[in-house]
Amino acid sequence: MPTIGFHASHEQVEPRALLEAVALAQEVGFTEAMGSDHFAPWSEEQGESAFSFAWMGAALERARGMRIGQVHAPGQRIHPAISAQAIATLEAMNPGRYWVALGSGENLNERITGEPWPAKPVRNARLRECVDVIRALLAGEEVDHHGLVRVDRARLWTRPATPPPLYATAVSPETAAWAAEWADGLVTVNQPGDALRRVSDAYRDAGGRGPVHVQVHVAWAATEERALQEAFEQWRTNVFPLPCAGISTPRAPSPSRRRTCAPTTCATPWS
Repeated sequence: MPTIGFHASHEQVEPRALLEAVALAQEVGFTEAMGSDHFAPWSEEQGESAFSFAWMGAALERARGMRIGQVHAPGQRIHPAISAQAIATLEAMNPGRYWVALGSGENLNERITGEPWPAKPVRNARLRECVDVIRALLAGEEVDHHGLVRVDRARLWTRPATPPPLYATAVSPETAAWAAEWADGLVTVNQPGDALRRVSDAYRDAGGRGPVHVQVHVAWAATEERALQEAFEQWRTNVFPLPCAGISTPRAPSPSRRRTCAPTTCATPWS
């Protein structure tokens, strides 16, 4: 049976209120949660975007009955050695209760460094290097690496007894199949059933192991009219065909190319 979890949407809710929300989710019976990792929200109406690693430490301490993970894009905005240090610290403080899903990033968040936004094949190659760097650091190795990312004699001095799972993020069958070689599980977003099944099957058929998590969007309000209004206000970026990795600022999305209306989020592990 699938496990239904709670999604902590940093793009929509300020961090203190989001901490209260995850505590309430635990109180009503949720045992799993996940969070996003953004520098900017998807739209100006969403209006928030706290630093996910800082929030994650507080959330894991506050909701000690929950297993909580996060999506994260190492390589441009955050150096993989720093990613590894944050991942190691969170797992060391919360053994067995943390996971991270690594992705190639989105222009909306990564462009802030001033570096050019690479094409998807380059982003995937950079992510693969980051995965190797992070795994080696979590294993206690001293890392030198000179490629699309550069690392000079890095070593983690605080490490968990067992590294947490490193999942992959993917919205296309091609990326899901590519990630199967290195990932401990998969995180994707809800799509029409056939499209979603193609992503899952591509991961499994390529040898992918571990759970498949699906972020499902729902709207909850007193009336259907209000739910639709909030869905449009908060998640009209979903009018764009997946993926939305090329959006550059929260001002960029326009509802003129309407596809579907997908609103406030929760996460559903699905396989």
